[in-house]
Amino acid sequence: MRALEVHGDPTEGEVPLPSLPESAAVARRLVQIVILRRWGLTPKLTEDAVLLVSELVGNAVRHTGARAFGLRMRHRRGWIRVEVRDPSRALPCLMPVQEMDISGRGLFLVDKLADRWGVDLLSHGKTTWFEMRVDR
Repeated sequence: MRALEVHGDPTEGEVPLPSLPESAAVARRLVQIVILRRWGLTPKLTEDAVLLVSELVGNAVRHTGARAFGLRMRHRRGWIRVEVRDPSRALPCLMPVQEMDISGRGLFLVDKLADRWGVDLLSHGKTTWFEMRVDR
């Protein structure tokens, strides 16, 4: 729970994080704390969401040239939603993945593990999000 105190609560508002590779670990920890401990959802769902947020953060860090990005989480009856906002309006692209590829699997994993995902263009940037069904 210390991560919530240090970085902020992504369920109460957008948590700004620096666009650095180590921020993926912070985002993973925040997602894990919220989904597993606060919302009391399953370890499998938590594991999948942690993997997917890592992919979205990795894309924001590698491809946008931004100094920071934002993380937000929402829970409504039957669904969770995880959002990563960055200042780039360049759209992520779902590419075909071959067995021996060593990169480019991020959105492929999001597409396979999330129930829904998408990108909302904003006046200054975009929000890339995924949603997963939950029992409650």
